[in-house]
Amino acid sequence: MSSAPPRRQGGRLAPAAVALAFWVTMAGTTVPTPLYPLYQQAFGFSTFTVTVVFALYALGVVAGLLALGRLSDQIGRRPVLIAALLLAAAAAGLFEAADSLPWLLAARVLSGFGAALVTGSATAALLDLAPPEHRLRAQTVALGANMGGLAGGTLFAGLLAEWAGSPLRLPWTVTLVLTGVALLGLLAVPETVPAEVRAGSRFRLRLQPLHVPPAIRPAFLRAALAGGAGFAVTGVLTAVSGLFLATVLGLHHHALTGLVVALAFLSIAVGQLLVRVLPPSRALPLACAGLVLSAALVIGALLGGTLPPLLLGACVNGLATGTAIGTGLGTINGGVAPQQRGETVSAFFAVLFTMLSLPVIGVGVLIRATDLRTGGVVFSAAVALLALVIAAGLVRRPSAPGRTAAPRPEEA
Repeated sequence: MSSAPPRRQGGRLAPAAVALAFWVTMAGTTVPTPLYPLYQQAFGFSTFTVTVVFALYALGVVAGLLALGRLSDQIGRRPVLIAALLLAAAAAGLFEAADSLPWLLAARVLSGFGAALVTGSATAALLDLAPPEHRLRAQTVALGANMGGLAGGTLFAGLLAEWAGSPLRLPWTVTLVLTGVALLGLLAVPETVPAEVRAGSRFRLRLQPLHVPPAIRPAFLRAALAGGAGFAVTGVLTAVSGLFLATVLGLHHHALTGLVVALAFLSIAVGQLLVRVLPPSRALPLACAGLVLSAALVIGALLGGTLPPLLLGACVNGLATGTAIGTGLGTINGGVAPQQRGETVSAFFAVLFTMLSLPVIGVGVLIRATDLRTGGVVFSAAVALLALVIAAGLVRRPSAPGRTAAPRPEEA
């Protein structure tokens, strides 16, 4: 009897339902972005505390990736998708009921776990449900659901906070309704992990070691550091862009905060798509150049107190970040044996999300010691310096082991 996953059992509705679950879970992680200034006013905490609240989300993602990265291979895709949505719903419920800082901290950790669970399981489910000739399309759908959710959450939360009542309650009510719809949609999704595989697997809650095969370590490290630097900028934008707009530019506009961060995430998606057409030898150098340019634009916005450089910097940083991430994933898919790809991809994203969280806290420390403008300028300069160091390494070692092209459909 064949053990092939039931790709066509759910028809066209199943991939759409998985994509919706992916979108909703990721959207919930960025709903707080335009609301941070409001939480700061309501609960009376500092800008540094805002960065800690954000960083807890990224640390929750890292912990989830290390402890639960293989869970959907062991117990199936659908149970993990359901668990991710339930975690997203629990986080939204905590946010909606929040009346003090500890509620926010707990909610961010839960949303981080949910994001860690959904990223691998939804991507794998979409690939399982797609016929072999449509796997590249499935990858694109996964990318769109992931980055589209991150962009959509901050955008609709900003719009609701700006023009609807109850800005700290209504966005979460909408999130809970969407989560309920996504849970119902999973009824149309067949389990794609064969029963005999699930029966032969035992769930073990243990930290997954970060292993990178020696043959690709130099290329892996350069792509991870470049992508992580861009992720760090995105994290800072997510955490403090609302405060920057209000205190530096005098723009108390929640929808505008949502737009800034949404542009950054959408540009990351476009950057990952660009890797499919860029020459492999050009992708990472262009990403480094983009990081330097985006840092200069952000510094210009901070020093000049103007909005256009910030918007352009968010877009350029997103393009550079997506290009670096796509290059790293292409290196892994082209230079790592199939049985080692899962743990190597987990290591890659663990580096990215660690760099998303820790620098944000560092920026918070800088802001507390100086001010928002000075902290942002120092951080942007550090990102530009790191990008230049990576670029210098590329000049010394122009060719690296393993492929740096985007993964082809049959390699995913």
